Amino acid sequence: MSFSTALSGLAANNTALDVVGNNLANLNTSGFKSDAILFKDIMGQTSGSTSIGAGVATTGTTKQFTQGSIQPTAGALDAAIEGNGLFVLKQKSGSVLYTRAGSFRFDATGTLVTSTGEKVQGWSSVNGVLDTTGNIGDISVTAVASQPPAATKNMTLTANLDASVANGVGFSTPVQVVDSLGVTHILTFKFTKTGSNAWNYDISIPGEDTTGGTAGTPVSLASGSLKFDNAGKLTTPAAGTLVNVKTTTGLISGANNLNIDWSPYAPDGTSLLTQFAQTSSASATSQDGVLAAQLTGIRLGDGGSLMATFSSGKQVAIAQLALAAIGNPDSLVSVGNNNFQLGTETLTPTVGLPETGNRGKLLGGSLESSNVDLAREFTNLIIYQRGYQANAKVITTQDQLSQVLLNIKA
Repeated sequence: MSFSTALSGLAANNTALDVVGNNLANLNTSGFKSDAILFKDIMGQTSGSTSIGAGVATTGTTKQFTQGSIQPTAGALDAAIEGNGLFVLKQKSGSVLYTRAGSFRFDATGTLVTSTGEKVQGWSSVNGVLDTTGNIGDISVTAVASQPPAATKNMTLTANLDASVANGVGFSTPVQVVDSLGVTHILTFKFTKTGSNAWNYDISIPGEDTTGGTAGTPVSLASGSLKFDNAGKLTTPAAGTLVNVKTTTGLISGANNLNIDWSPYAPDGTSLLTQFAQTSSASATSQDGVLAAQLTGIRLGDGGSLMATFSSGKQVAIAQLALAAIGNPDSLVSVGNNNFQLGTETLTPTVGLPETGNRGKLLGGSLESSNVDLAREFTNLIIYQRGYQANAKVITTQDQLSQVLLNIKA
């Protein structure tokens, strides 16, 4: 029996050495989670009050889901999870896998995949709207190769009108807007002082931009009056008032007529126009029109948003990566390629946005290193080696005792 007991020790420690070897082999594997081996004793026989064991066996391994260090990378599509959670993947067969390795790329179809081809799951924008409340699916960028134009609907102008100038003195400043075809137009804001704390405004477009217009002759689109209080703050029109600026005869570009709201106030009600004794000048303009543009780059930002950059300089969130929270990740089963599948005892994953529902933070431009502890693995290597040697010694000792018995003469 002692032979079989020692043999079980050899087998168990040999398996343990295999586990250590695998951990060390994956020291530099991104997102790798080390294994720990578990042993159990085997009961043999009981004679009276004496109980003799029959050796040892392994009960399997458990994944150690401790955090690996986060390393910045140059990969625009790299991502690392800080805290709990796993990326959700789908194979060609439709089966779902999970991983901590965030080295992603686009395949030939424009679909976001892992380095071994599994499709990364998340939410993609539809008609420019990113909805993260629906079901997750493949992330594709084929529909965002270009950005269509969007006509200006709102604009603002931040400016000061010189309170010290005489009546009849004017000040003009341009604001660029975009029509429905992506053609830009320069609107001219002209302010003329009409009295104490009083000004008129006129907003015009070049005549050559409009159907029936005359080159060099501006076409007025909106006009009105402004009043300021004795502290230089705008009082008329009242806070919240929008001035509609529109063309009515059509544009030479063939686009829809401009229909823009000009707000003299910020959203918090603060006047964007002031009247102080300083030189009249404009300090800022804004408008929400978008020029037609081509896709120039895509990167994965912090939080898991896939950001597209266009030739116009505009950045748009076109997709969002999903994370799965699993209550007992140590029960996951490795299937190779840095991937896991659900084990028989794995709790049902809950999928959602990073930093919600016990899901960790997602960092773009980074990868999680393996969590292999080199010092611990070298220590285990010594322990399991000694265990193997000790069991081998038991076999040689038992062999010597057996030889003594065989040499006994009658």
